Amino acid sequence: MSARFVRVAETGRKTFAITVDGVETRAAEGDTLMVALLTSQDALRDSEFGDGRRAGFCLMGACQDCWVWMADGERVRACTTPAAPGMSIVTRVERIGEGVWPRVPA
Repeated sequence: MSARFVRVAETGRKTFAITVDGVETRAAEGDTLMVALLTSQDALRDSEFGDGRRAGFCLMGACQDCWVWMADGERVRACTTPAAPGMSIVTRVERIGEGVWPRVPA
C-alpha cells in the first residue's frame, strides 16, 4: 500500500510504534495522528456515510473529516491529536463494534 504523505524533511526524528487496524506502524515524534497515518497508508479512515475512504480535508480541526477511533472506542480528531507511543487506532468500519461507528442505512 502506498502512503498519501511522503516525509521529505525532518527524517531523523525519533520514531515509535503505533497500531493501525491491528497492524504495527511507525510514527515520528511531533507527528499528529493524521501525519502518522497518512505517511503509512493511502487513506485516513472509512466514511461513516458509505462513500469510501477519506483522507482529511482542512488539516486544522474545522471540517470533521478526520475522526478516527482509539481501540478503546474513544473518538479523536486525527489532525489535532498528537501521536503517542503505543496508541492503537481504528480506521475501518468492519474493525469497530456495531453501534459505535455511526452509519446511514443503505
